[in-house]
Formats: sequence, structure tokens, C-alpha cells
Amino acid sequence: MESAADPVTHYDKITRAWQYLLGEDFHYGYFKSHDESLDVATSNLTLLMAEKGQIGPDVSVLDVGCGIGSPACFLAKRYGCRVTGITTSPNGVEHARARAERERCADRVSFLLRDGMDNGMPDASFDRVWVLEASHLMPRKEALFAEGARVLRPGGTMVLCDIMPRREVPREEILRRSRDFLHLHYAFGHAKLETLGTYRRYAEGAGLVVREAIDISDPIFPTLDHWRRKLEENVDEVRALIGDEGVAHFRASCEALPTLWKELIFGYGLVAATKR
Repeated sequence: MESAADPVTHYDKITRAWQYLLGEDFHYGYFKSHDESLDVATSNLTLLMAEKGQIGPDVSVLDVGCGIGSPACFLAKRYGCRVTGITTSPNGVEHARARAERERCADRVSFLLRDGMDNGMPDASFDRVWVLEASHLMPRKEALFAEGARVLRPGGTMVLCDIMPRREVPREEILRRSRDFLHLHYAFGHAKLETLGTYRRYAEGAGLVVREAIDISDPIFPTLDHWRRKLEENVDEVRALIGDEGVAHFRASCEALPTLWKELIFGYGLVAATKR
């Protein structure tokens, strides 16, 4: 499942539009109840990931695929940790640095232009590696885990959340759904999806001990309806940023995603693994 869009170009183009469509956190929500707002649900997911990743005071965190800096700033302010965010998007770095200044946490967070599959950080330089909805954009997930394991100190934890197929999807089924996948690729970028079991193998292959590999698809699912509604509420602003074609791809994606989810073609998983 891959698209023709380059991730860097894609993210630079739609950063502002996604603030209207996905909210400030730029990721799925974890809904404890159906009447929660999207902002509350996205915070719930960040908190769940922080719990599984054992984020706490004075730990150093490498945030791989930091987006526009929302999780990094949240972690620094809530837990008192130090966060280094990396992204391949120059626009993302610019937005993230401005956010840190605005939220008065620039003394505890920094943002760099780096690739999660070859991050250039020193060995054993972080206590935690945090990967929130960035891995699906990385074609070499083995390299992502190898780099995560390399930069972790012994006893450190790598925690990852992302969209994942809930089963192996045969090629003929992918071809049958090709129109849906085309819309998704143009709306959300270049993706290569792997199952939760494959993520577990990548972590173990990097020498990490997997503590948890859990499917959290069901409480994530309500996010899709919120995205659809946010598009209709902000359609004029979004159209001004990404044009009629961009709006059409996002709307078609919102229509296709619930069916793909219910057919187990898409889902959502969390992995937490520790370095010996």
C-alpha cells in the first residue's frame, strides 16, 4: 500500500490544512466514551502512549516524526522530561519551534531536521524513543527500529503507535480497493502499512524486548467521524489551502475509512519495547 506522494512535500503542503481537519495534535484520538471531543481523545492517546512508554521526570525523549511539536511540548510540560523532536519536514520544524516558544517550553524541547530511519544521533543518548503515527510513512521500518534501539540507553523504552492492517491483506483485495487507496494516499501521504505482528518482529529483530503489542482499533475508530465533520465545518478554509482536488480526496477518504476499518483492512496498534 504505497502512494506516489513524497512525505516531505506532502507535509509541507498540508500542515495548515490539517490543523483544520485533524486538530492541533495531528493524530488519531483514543475515545474512552463516544461523547468526548476530538481534542480530549487525542490527549487520551498521548497519555496512553506516555504510560506505556514510561515517560517521567528528567528522562530524555527522542520524538521521531514530531509533526508540528504538539506531543513534544505536551510531554515536556506535563512530565518535566526533555524532548528532542525530529522530522523530515522543514515546515514542521518551523511550526514546532514556534509552538515551543509560544507554550514557554523551549528550554526543554528542541526540534531538528532528521530522518527517523537514519537519525544521526549518538549511540545510547536517550532514555525513550517515541514514534507517534510516523512509522507508516517510513518504507524501511527495520531501520527505524534499529535506529531506535541504537540511540536508547540500556533499560530504555521505545514506544510506537500507528495505523496498521488488522490482518494480512491479499493483493487482489488491494487491487479491488485501489480507488479507495488512491484517495487515502493523496490525502494522507506515502504509506507502507504493516501488521502489529510484523512490528513486533521488527522490534525483536533490533534486539528489543517487546513488553506490549496491543490492538487498540476499537477506541480509535470514532476519530473517523470527527474528521469527516471537521471537513464540512471548515471546508472553505481547507479548500483555500489544498484546493478542490485536495478536499475531494480527503472527503472520499473519510467515506472509505470506516468500511476499510470494519473489514479489518485498517486498524490501529501500540508497541512498547525495552532495550536490554
